[in-house]
Order: sequence, then structure tokens, then C-alpha cells
Amino acid sequence: MKIKVLLADDEEEFIETLAQRLELRDLSVTTVYSGESAIAMAEKIDFDVIILDILMPEITGIDALKEIKKIKPLTPVLLLTGEATVENAIQGMKLGAFDFLMKPTDTELLIEKIAKANTLKHEHDERIRQAEIDNILKTRGW
Repeated sequence: MKIKVLLADDEEEFIETLAQRLELRDLSVTTVYSGESAIAMAEKIDFDVIILDILMPEITGIDALKEIKKIKPLTPVLLLTGEATVENAIQGMKLGAFDFLMKPTDTELLIEKIAKANTLKHEHDERIRQAEIDNILKTRGW
């Protein structure tokens, strides 16, 4: 099954090129051009990995990260920026970002980060499913 990725960046040409590169590597990619749209898509679709540009107008990637973590706390979020600062990186990681990458990012490095984030998400999902099964079995006395 393909990894479902949401890409959010206000630079349309950049994001479309990146989406094509990821799709060529057999990922399912949805693109949006704002933090607001990223939040709305995260509410509707269960993505495996979300990638947010930090510097977007109106709702920044950091603010979108905060909202997405409220909606989907276990979905890994990667932050991208062309103007990274240590402060942004620290703030993003404190808020639960999986990782932080500079633009333009090496496609292979990004693929590697997406794969690691996806593995982590599925491990968390499996532990939750197992805990739910164990709880059902306990409550029924099995």
C-alpha cells in the first residue's frame, strides 16, 4: 500500500515538482497551498505523513503543526523551510514535529525521512490496536 503524504507549501511550483518526484517513488501525494488547507485536509483524510513549509502566509507551518497535532496527534509531521532558524527547529520539535529539513531538500533524504515517519506511525497504530484488543478481552473475561 502506498504511503499517503500531504504536502503544504505556498510555493506552488516547488510543491508540484516535489510532489512529482515523490509520486515517481510510488507515494500517494496530496498538495495544498496554505496552512489552513493543510489543517482542513488533515481533518478529512488519515495521512501517513504530513509535510509543512514553515513560512506560509496567514497560518504558518508552526501554527498548522499545533492544530494538526490536536486533530491527529500520532500523524508524523515534517517541517520544511528555506529560511530555517534554530528557534524554528526547536519550537517545531517541542510541538511534536518528527523532523526538520531545509529547502531545497534532497529527494532521497526526504524519502528516507518519510519512510521512517511512516514506520513510526504504523508502530504506534499497531500498539493502540493491540491495547484495544487486550482491553476488550479483559472486559469480557477471556
